Amino acid sequence: MRNIGVIGAGHVGLVTAACFAKLGHNVICADNDIEKIERIKNLDMPFYEIGLEDMVKETLEKGKLYFTETVAELTEKSEIIFIAVGTPSTPDDSADLSSVENVTMEISKALIKIKNTSDANIYKLIVEKSTVPVLTGEWVKKTLELMSPTGIQFDVAANPEFLREGNAIKDFLEPDRIVVGVENERAKQLFEEIYAPLKSPILFTDVKSAELIKHASNSFLALKISYINAISQICERVNADVEKVAEGIGYDKRIGKHFLKAGIGWGGSCFPKDVAAFIKLAEDLGYPFFLLKEAQKINKEQRLLVIKKAKELLWNLKGKEIGILGLSFKPDTDDVRESPAIDIISLLLKEGAVLKCYDPKAIENMKKVFPDITYSPTPYDCVKDVSLLICLTEWNEFKTLDFEKIKSLMKIPHIIDGRNFLDIDKLKKLGFIYKGIGRS
Repeated sequence: MRNIGVIGAGHVGLVTAACFAKLGHNVICADNDIEKIERIKNLDMPFYEIGLEDMVKETLEKGKLYFTETVAELTEKSEIIFIAVGTPSTPDDSADLSSVENVTMEISKALIKIKNTSDANIYKLIVEKSTVPVLTGEWVKKTLELMSPTGIQFDVAANPEFLREGNAIKDFLEPDRIVVGVENERAKQLFEEIYAPLKSPILFTDVKSAELIKHASNSFLALKISYINAISQICERVNADVEKVAEGIGYDKRIGKHFLKAGIGWGGSCFPKDVAAFIKLAEDLGYPFFLLKEAQKINKEQRLLVIKKAKELLWNLKGKEIGILGLSFKPDTDDVRESPAIDIISLLLKEGAVLKCYDPKAIENMKKVFPDITYSPTPYDCVKDVSLLICLTEWNEFKTLDFEKIKSLMKIPHIIDGRNFLDIDKLKKLGFIYKGIGRS
């Protein structure tokens, strides 16, 4: 059992803190957003994540999880400190590391205070948990060396997260692998200890390799999705079924079935940001990453395909009522950051369409983006009198809707399945005019 600190109560930080507490460690989580901290203490989660509220409640009640507004308190009480703050994109697509820098300086100030009030031997392991570009660890170490007092022992490590929104707790507790970049045996042994309950393989590397693994992993998955989306464009042109093509490709063990789902493209807080940052990093290092640039281009083109299909069905979109099911960038989350729905709604509004939208969890977040469009309380309200229904997120509850009832409520039974997740044969038998992505 170790004393662990997690700086940042966002998606990565809060899940990491709760899960380490679940494993039996004493965990303190810090965030400078006092209102957010108070909400969490009252079990009002700042975002939707399956199982998180129950885990936070359990670990708080057991005294294993504690929250604070100050990095100083966290630094004093923690031996291992995870930095899990945001690294958003800058205007030139590089990662904004200002929060990482600020937190590093706050840790240094806290170490000075600790040294001035104690003669004990002090050791801290500072860990990058945020997604950061390679070489960030060197800057963190240099800052700590310049600002921290002599006599303080510390190591810098990288432990990138691979948490999928909507599946984050399971991904933490049952990971495919744990990637750790360390500088020495002392840090390595600490990681072996804190992750021992998981019984998952740990890959130990140098810090720079661990930093690269995160960006390389996300970019590869984005490439894989863009590839099958490019194949869907070929399928559109020859009347083939991309679902069958993907199935045939996926049986090859060298390729695998995962991330071969054609649709309206990837979004969220990770893939767009990480791909852009990796491209910028490569350019700064003198390598033009044309492969990833093409993946970005293909991803954007998938949104335009939805508008093209809508026009094929309705001719003119101006004044036409259209229902939108699904606003979050993926199911089981309320996150709309970089959601394909944002681009598609924007394009439909430019065409003069009248929209009604529904999502099980993401309506409040989407209202911040589009406050003036209509949001429906149920899927059935969303489809009433519309001439077209567009499904943009593959929520499980959408698969089990009463489509016979939906057809009776619609003005014209047109449907665009932007994720290829609905039962095409069932819909056609009911009389829907169906269009998917790379299938018909």
